[in-house]
Amino acid sequence: MPPVSGLPPHVLAWASRHLPATVQRVQQLPGSTSATLHRLDLQDGSAAVLRQFDNAEWLKNEPDLALHEARSLEHAAQDHVATPRLLAFDETGAACGVPTVLMSCLPGMVELNPPGLDGWLSELASTLAHLHQRSPQGFGWTYFTYQDVSSMQVPAWSGVPQAWASAIALVQGPRPSFVPHFIHRDYHPVNVLWEHAHVSGVVDWVNACVGPAGIDVGHCCVNLALMYGVQTADTFRAAYERQTGTRQNVYWDVLSLLDMNGGPPRVYPGWPAFGLTGLTDELMETRLNAYLLSLMTEERQPPN
Repeated sequence: MPPVSGLPPHVLAWASRHLPATVQRVQQLPGSTSATLHRLDLQDGSAAVLRQFDNAEWLKNEPDLALHEARSLEHAAQDHVATPRLLAFDETGAACGVPTVLMSCLPGMVELNPPGLDGWLSELASTLAHLHQRSPQGFGWTYFTYQDVSSMQVPAWSGVPQAWASAIALVQGPRPSFVPHFIHRDYHPVNVLWEHAHVSGVVDWVNACVGPAGIDVGHCCVNLALMYGVQTADTFRAAYERQTGTRQNVYWDVLSLLDMNGGPPRVYPGWPAFGLTGLTDELMETRLNAYLLSLMTEERQPPN
């Protein structure tokens, strides 16, 4: 088989066995920081996406990543939201060198500079609300925090240490009860595709699990706060609440923020890769502190 630029011959050979047509072009996709993604354009005009889990640290902590995403795609395929279709997966990397998932390529593209922000946020919220209608029954992965809640400490870089201390005390207290949902676990604008000003699908399902819907809302909110500011996060949350008739418990927002605290906040490389410019690490710190202050000073009802 003649080599196609961008993939080793043995990986291309494995993928080709599971594709309906010959691979004509390989293109590495931008924005991914945790795995290597390639788009495979086929002779029949269709396309596929190859995801290779080559982050050694992530694999050490979660060696079942390929299996996890494969089962997530299968479960999400029965949802109200378009998701990639699983074509094949190499669970251990025996064929591809690293665990690998091959999936269909959805139409659309990431949109981080929408012409109408309020409409964009409303559809982002409605997409998540539809996603949460999928039954969690039979799915084998359960929500867990990335950070050890019991050992959280006020970060040295923060300019609002008292707010951080209050936030930590909140998440170290009793966890609210919740109805388990099938959740994406990494729902944010870079994982949502748009076509003709409407959502065309949701991607990156490797973190899907059974857990509180509020975590998906909170995770998206903290991303929006960093990307655009506190008001944008608040607008998204309010849109989700209107569309679901629920009230977001501030606990999940605070936990989502603290769970992302692996050090001083930095600009996520995916944002400028998809056209969101003008962000700096200093701005990220300012916005994260402002968002935390907004959460800790808000008076919200405490339903699940």
